[in-house]
Amino acid sequence: MNLSIAASELMTTKVECVSPTQKIVDLKHIYEKQIFHHHIPVTEDNKLVGMVSLIDFMRAISYAGLDDSEKVYQETYVKDIMSIHPFSMPESTPLSEVAAMLSKGEFHSVVFTKNGEVSGIITTTDLLRFLLKNA
Repeated sequence: MNLSIAASELMTTKVECVSPTQKIVDLKHIYEKQIFHHHIPVTEDNKLVGMVSLIDFMRAISYAGLDDSEKVYQETYVKDIMSIHPFSMPESTPLSEVAAMLSKGEFHSVVFTKNGEVSGIITTTDLLRFLLKNA
């Protein structure tokens, strides 16, 4: 198994991002997708400026229901709940380093950047599928 290949060989390149000025109802719609359960990169002028985790989102809406018209969804912005100084790695990072980072348990996905712009993402699920396929 070749874990020395670059993250760019495995990463998903169609990354769903949001801007700091979007309302969190937009996050709700992303998280409502069946297969989506990880961090959402926050970009401004195509540059990575923050990250929103499912935990960040759940804390923000802890008292809300599912109706999009709830006050919290309409009056809270991504910038109000995002983590600043997000962790990212260059897309040239070897998979062995990505695996080492994910194995620490601090993150369930790693965002990759090229020239400061989001270029891809690898989740723990992506990495596990790769390992099983190449075992």
